[in-house]
Amino acid sequence: MTPPMTLPMTPPMTTSRTEQVLALTTQKWKYRSTTAHVIGIVFTAIAVGMLLCAVLEWLSTNRDTNALLLAAAIIGGSGLGLWRFSESSELNTSQVFGTVGWTLILTTLAGALPYLLAGTFAGNGTSEEVVNSIFESVSGYSGTGATAMVDFDTPGRGLLMYRQLTQWFGGMGVVVLAVAVLPFLGVGGLQLLSTEAPGHSSDRLTPRVSETARRLWLVYIALTVASALILWMVPGPSLYDAVAHSLTLVSTGGFSPYGESISHFQSSLVEIIVLAFMVLGGVNFALHWRALTGSVGAYWRDSEFKSYMMTLALASATVVTLLWLFDDLSIRQALRAGVFNAISLGTSTGYSNASGSGTFSDYVTWAAGAQFVLLFLMVVGGCTGSTAGGMKMMRIQVLGIATLRSVRHAQTPRMILPVRLGTMTVPERIVSRMVGFFLLYVLLAVCGTIVLTALGSHLDTALGASISALGNMGPALGDAGPTASYSQAFSQPARLVLAGLMIIGRLEIMTVLLMVVPYLRYVGVQPR
Repeated sequence: MTPPMTLPMTPPMTTSRTEQVLALTTQKWKYRSTTAHVIGIVFTAIAVGMLLCAVLEWLSTNRDTNALLLAAAIIGGSGLGLWRFSESSELNTSQVFGTVGWTLILTTLAGALPYLLAGTFAGNGTSEEVVNSIFESVSGYSGTGATAMVDFDTPGRGLLMYRQLTQWFGGMGVVVLAVAVLPFLGVGGLQLLSTEAPGHSSDRLTPRVSETARRLWLVYIALTVASALILWMVPGPSLYDAVAHSLTLVSTGGFSPYGESISHFQSSLVEIIVLAFMVLGGVNFALHWRALTGSVGAYWRDSEFKSYMMTLALASATVVTLLWLFDDLSIRQALRAGVFNAISLGTSTGYSNASGSGTFSDYVTWAAGAQFVLLFLMVVGGCTGSTAGGMKMMRIQVLGIATLRSVRHAQTPRMILPVRLGTMTVPERIVSRMVGFFLLYVLLAVCGTIVLTALGSHLDTALGASISALGNMGPALGDAGPTASYSQAFSQPARLVLAGLMIIGRLEIMTVLLMVVPYLRYVGVQPR
């Protein structure tokens, strides 16, 4: 943290002596730290959400009201203190990634407090309670949707709504929220927005960074409200159900206040509505803004969007065909199970329409071919600039084109072949970064699989869980399927490993690596 800001010796003459002394005293204790300032804003926003959930809890079940109020007081007080006594400063590259990384990490740790105070995971010992609370918070704020919860009846409605709210905050990005309400970030604002906004990159919709962040949040809120209203209007979901699921639908998080997830409603109409908004959540939000402001054709001019929609359609058709041919399902069952699960995992949402373990929608019972298609979708994910996880469709496009170019170069070494996406030429430095990202992604998935198998998991469970955690998907394969709880499928150390992979996946790997650069000097390495 940098030293206190140097102040002018003479206060302005237009204020009273008392106001001058107060301003001088206040400024004296302000530290120029964008990290502390952003964390303060985020903590304050989270505390407001906890207070709203506490009111809901008090008006309904009134079981966990005190836990939510105490957590809101602790986190809100800490946030207001950090916000009040710090100010933003210019950021270099390593500080940008450090701000984003530490904000997410500290937010997930603070977010576990309501579960701990309410005793949500009590009964299996102190360490189990702490690990499950942290795991649930990390899964929420990273937009993953894997859960350690088994009993969905004991927690109050307000606490379960807070659980939904963690994914809504994490979907668009807690730092994007800070940028939206803090127009003072200046030169560092665009870097923070580009680093934390969902996806590999975020289109700058306006010259002002804070205005771009606000527009992204406006689209996000509009889609959330629209999904809540539509779900409320159809038979089945109550207002509480509609709001709770809308928070994790557009954010492609996948949490549900019911253990049965979407199958709780036993409604094909609800599943169709959920499918539509899952697809919208996996699309670049800059395209949504342009469509809402009159440029609907922006969707079809975007090569990534077209590839995304084609991939979802082909994968769904393949899964449906395989289920019909090899799993003895009727066409209706194959369509309902195949399309829903393919889109749920292809958008990294992770909702389930399986009414129980072993039912026709429980994909861990499917033939290997259908499961392999779902595993492929877990790797790919949605579009850049969306709330979806995975590697992102644009990276897959660039990697595919770069691979074909390598084959062409083997035939004609002197030919210059740029990588093009539609009418856009991708710079070589971006191609190199994407290749590096892919290699790191594969390496982390392999390392995660090895560690999880060493900790006692079966190979298919370990592989699926590693890819699911890195891609922020939620459910995985084997013992970690759509009807399973991670607290039952994995040991405590394994859950902590998966929580780490969730954070790495949400920060898109490079952020985690670059955020440690400032600390290398402490181990004798001097970064340039």
